[in-house]
Amino acid sequence: MSRAKKHHAALREQLTLEFAENKLLAALGGAHQKNFARLEQALNVRIAQRGNLVAVEGEARARASAILRALYARLEAGESITLAEVDAEIRFTDSARTATEGAIRTASGRLTRPRSPAQSAYLDLMRKEPLVFGVGPAGTGKTYLAAAFAAHMLFERRVERLILSRPALEAGERLGFLPGDLKEKIDPYLRPLYDALFDVLGEQTTRLMEQGVIEVAPLAFMRGRTLTRAFVILDEAQNTTSAQMKMFLTRLGEDSQMVVTGDTSQSDLPGGRAEGLNEALSILEGTEGVGVARFSEKDVVRHALVSRIVAAYSKNGR
Repeated sequence: MSRAKKHHAALREQLTLEFAENKLLAALGGAHQKNFARLEQALNVRIAQRGNLVAVEGEARARASAILRALYARLEAGESITLAEVDAEIRFTDSARTATEGAIRTASGRLTRPRSPAQSAYLDLMRKEPLVFGVGPAGTGKTYLAAAFAAHMLFERRVERLILSRPALEAGERLGFLPGDLKEKIDPYLRPLYDALFDVLGEQTTRLMEQGVIEVAPLAFMRGRTLTRAFVILDEAQNTTSAQMKMFLTRLGEDSQMVVTGDTSQSDLPGGRAEGLNEALSILEGTEGVGVARFSEKDVVRHALVSRIVAAYSKNGR
């Protein structure tokens, strides 16, 4: 048999998977089998279902089968499957390894999983180091995963409170020029942090904020404090000056952990230089106890178009 015929025969070979629960199998395929269609498109395979059997045909059939098994295991654990989870499993797998685990529990019944190898590495750093920098473009999950891990630490009673902060208005935090009381002044700038918390903690968030277990505050409010047994997140760190960054980092107290997130290409400081963040990375990277996770446009986990938008802007030096 010629090489071409052997290759064609190999492509026609199938792997057949058997799944016990028809209801879960229906969820695995998704409405109009859109999840199967996404796998077929991404891996150039063919997927056919008959009863509780799923046949996978194509050169990447082993990889596709591993993804289907991993997604089915999520369904068995009570999780839901969307195209985002399918895309995450595709990113997590290659021809040599199966999907990475690493889910973290953020509240009763709630699990958060990394959706890319970069996110998995980021979570690993947060498990190991007291100070972690997450640096990269928007949409890579830097803030969301930090909030999720902070909620996990609180759920596991490894910290007593969560403190989330960000520069409130550019670097100068000119709050006095904004209308309304203090809460009304700062809320628009802290909304992304609120959103991340509500997403991972659900209805508990409001109660925990009222009890003071969760605090969301502008960076200026961190001055003079020593934060013990706390998980502290500084978001939008590209908008900090060198003095602000040093002030924040030196708030780290006993049994506490810090995560600093930012995009060095998107600073609102004069000249667009991420002064505080860049200096901290230059000085501290490689220091014992400090971890740095770097993301790129290929790690964007929002709508697929967002990744292409980020890549297009990067290509044009923007």
